[in-house]
Amino acid sequence: MNDMAKNVLLWLIIAVVLLTVFQSFNPRGSAAQDMPYSEFKQQVQNNNVQSVTLSASLPTTVTGKLKDGTPLRSVIPVSGDDELQPLLDKHDVQVRQEPSDNGVSLLRILLDWVPFLIFIGLLIWFMRQMQSGAGGRGAMAFGRSRARLQGEDQVKVTFADVAGCEEAKEDVKELVDFLRDPGKFQKLGGKIPRGVLMVGPPGTGKTLLAKAIAGEAKVPFFTISGSDFVEMFVGVGAARVRDMFEQAKKHAPCIIFIDEIDAVGRHRGAGLGGGHDEREQTLNQLLVEMDGFEGSEGIIVIAATNRPDVLDPALLRPGRFDRQVVVGLPDVRGREQILKVHMRKVPVAADVEPMVIARGTPGFSGADLANLVNEAALFAARENAREVGMSHFERAKDKIMMGAERRSLAMSEEEKRLTAYHEAGHAIVGLSVPDHDPVHKVTIIPRGRALGVTMFLPENDRYSLSKTAIESQLCSLYGGRVAEELIFGPEKVTTGASNDIERATRMARNMVTKWGLSDAMGPVTYGEQDEEVFLGRSVTQHKNVADETARKIDEVVREILDSAYRRTREILTREIGKLHAMAQALLQYETIDREQIDAIMAGREPGPPRDWRAPSGGAGSGNGGAAGREAGGTVGAPAGQH
Repeated sequence: MNDMAKNVLLWLIIAVVLLTVFQSFNPRGSAAQDMPYSEFKQQVQNNNVQSVTLSASLPTTVTGKLKDGTPLRSVIPVSGDDELQPLLDKHDVQVRQEPSDNGVSLLRILLDWVPFLIFIGLLIWFMRQMQSGAGGRGAMAFGRSRARLQGEDQVKVTFADVAGCEEAKEDVKELVDFLRDPGKFQKLGGKIPRGVLMVGPPGTGKTLLAKAIAGEAKVPFFTISGSDFVEMFVGVGAARVRDMFEQAKKHAPCIIFIDEIDAVGRHRGAGLGGGHDEREQTLNQLLVEMDGFEGSEGIIVIAATNRPDVLDPALLRPGRFDRQVVVGLPDVRGREQILKVHMRKVPVAADVEPMVIARGTPGFSGADLANLVNEAALFAARENAREVGMSHFERAKDKIMMGAERRSLAMSEEEKRLTAYHEAGHAIVGLSVPDHDPVHKVTIIPRGRALGVTMFLPENDRYSLSKTAIESQLCSLYGGRVAEELIFGPEKVTTGASNDIERATRMARNMVTKWGLSDAMGPVTYGEQDEEVFLGRSVTQHKNVADETARKIDEVVREILDSAYRRTREILTREIGKLHAMAQALLQYETIDREQIDAIMAGREPGPPRDWRAPSGGAGSGNGGAAGREAGGTVGAPAGQH
């Protein structure tokens, strides 16, 4: 018995129960006991009947009660009984006659037919819900596709709205030509590609690029998320895949866009991450629909993911996702183009230079840049400005990269002084070691979870790091801890450098085990124990590393970190005067930028920053926080705090 038959049977049972309940409230029903007419006459002759009521309709119904209070009910034969009335008068029985009802009572009609009308209405509604299910919204439409269809004229996005990924746009422009004129390629034996997989970090514009393909080709566009296929009932996801392709065939040529396909396309039988019958059945159905016995001509499936490593190999073979388009993070020119696209929507002042902003935002994705423009517009709106100026963009960039200011957080003067020396240590070491990103800004205003922040920005986009650059980063990470130790003594060292130490340790271990940058261990990758949580339990995967090798790795990592620590101590001991000068400037101005930092390193007196305002008073000028420094002492691009 299929699901529809089961549901119809269930509703029939409910209808029977409802009719029974309504029948129990029918006013024509009575608690009186029916008795034969002959017995009724005998009761009258025995003087046992107190009163009766005769109905107006035929056959005449006699209702009443006996002298002992027992109700009675009987029916006079259709032929009638002329002796009944004299008999009732003789035995002093009270007789009432119901008035005749020539018409049909509206109340009677309602009482008789409303239950049936309600039942019929519910049945019609239920059948329509089962048959509709448009977009999967029907009551029982579990197997209907949840893909949302946008018509040819509804998609307004074009390639002009997509910036920062010129190579990816070139890769997908051929799809537009396929959809516009497939015969041009078929004459030469070419086939329209069945699938395109867009791979890239979050926020790089994969979904936007898919919409632009549909907008340029002027074809219907189905959009759905990979999680929309997976349900708790086995087989529902596969049914939705079948229904989605059936709908797409009716609108071919068209585009199906599946966002976050890794939710349903994970490697089958992978163990950790979970084998899942429903997900695997859905994936199997998707594989069959894309390249099975029945081809889906005219349908292009575009999928997006930032986890291509977990996808099933069957999805990536030729005939399924024939092409992989990498949508990576934009370079400086790409960031400039993206900023110009988003700046069209806001009134921008004449002093705003997109290239300057692009150079100061390495590692930003398209979504990050859109957020930057939005935050700058919000800063301008708070000031009731008519245009968004360069200062608003600078403040928005600081907020995104370093966190929002927490000026209401009060702290003691001793804590402020310690934070100033900590951040000054990061900055001076970073400026004193080779191949290190230049310091952009230093602040002791609490931002986000950090009590103070030192921001490093590269002059150009970086795609790899040399051994010298990594060793220099290790030194700058230790700069805050060493500065505390030199100025306040070993007993006054705080926990503020915990995040710096953690990141330095991880970086040094990667030098030894992953990047092959250790002379002692050589250019070899060493796998170590990896811990993963699966089904609420901690699962440790043991790699092929001997105990002696693991011990030697620990020794080499410790040696790298000790060397960086000693080198940092030597630098700050030599530059102790500059350390004091920078800490004093931070205590006075709270935030110093590149101009003040260069003046301090050159031995000159730093002036106030351009946007500095003298504090109007108050406790501690609003700086401080209890545990901010351990959330990150330095900030660098592109990974944020470092």
